[in-house]
Amino acid sequence: MRPIYTAPTAAAARDRFEEFAERWGKPYPAIVRLWENAWAEFIPFLDYDIEIRKVICSTNAIESLNARYRRAIRARGHFPNEQAAMKTLYLVTRSLDPKGTGQTRWTMRWKPALNAFAITFADRMPAAEDR
Repeated sequence: MRPIYTAPTAAAARDRFEEFAERWGKPYPAIVRLWENAWAEFIPFLDYDIEIRKVICSTNAIESLNARYRRAIRARGHFPNEQAAMKTLYLVTRSLDPKGTGQTRWTMRWKPALNAFAITFADRMPAAEDR
């Protein structure tokens, strides 16, 4: 599947899909039909830069953070007010990187995507224009 959604153009993605369908279509016909039916919805995704596509496809960090939030909320049970709930979520977020050493890794991983977002969506990101 990776060659399909990392293809540089829609035509290249279609070629990779044809190869995929040829190889996997017989044992998994439902997957091929699913992709064929959703092809029109998938094509706009290929208009984005590869850096933006990586961010769109990767939800691991978000899912990990949401799991930690759920765990903390479940352990606490209830909150006397909204401020207490926000403080708990803040502390969970801070505990992910208590020494701050991960910030460098985060910046290096996200910098290409942030640059691509700033170029692609310059009209929606006025702060990017100030830099």
